[in-house]
Amino acid sequence: MDLNTCLRKMELVGVLAFATVDEEGAPQIRNISAIYYEPDALYFFTARGKNFCKELLADGRVQILCYTRYKEMIRLSGKAYAVDEDEQIKWRDRIFQEQPNLENVYPKDTKEIGIIFCIDHAQVEYFNLGVNPIFRETYALGNVIVKEKGYDITDKCVGCKKCQTVCPQKCITEGKPFVIQQEHCLHCGSCYEHCPVKAIERR
Repeated sequence: MDLNTCLRKMELVGVLAFATVDEEGAPQIRNISAIYYEPDALYFFTARGKNFCKELLADGRVQILCYTRYKEMIRLSGKAYAVDEDEQIKWRDRIFQEQPNLENVYPKDTKEIGIIFCIDHAQVEYFNLGVNPIFRETYALGNVIVKEKGYDITDKCVGCKKCQTVCPQKCITEGKPFVIQQEHCLHCGSCYEHCPVKAIERR
């Protein structure tokens, strides 16, 4: 798996859930399909009068989620910005050319009410529940620092094997200290809760 494959899978899913935060700090979520994919960015269309647009202009933070038929979850976390005025029509036309059905929603000149946003810096998480053990990886879109999640086993480990016995994915290997195979970890915290010597730390 890699970043480009994740973006391609998102494109094939088509309709994605976009989450933002409103002016009161409450989460808001909606489905968006008017998206155009480039190898290094996503461009999407919405109307200027929508609360979605207002939230993006005020804050910009957005999280996008999709789930494939193969039990793969892909989550993109980044910041959206309105593209430059002289680029708006170009990207709008690309979206409408690629998705002619949008003309049913915004026919003829009514599409001028729209605004194009771009996301070109984001963290993309891939999580496959359809394999055993599960598989997960995180990728960077643009110049972002990937935030590590999950747990690590420290040098306090005494090798009692308790973490291995309670791990649902059996992804902990023996060593000094024991090691969590991060690509197979659920981040469930079972090892963390059961370690008798508190040798496991949240990342």
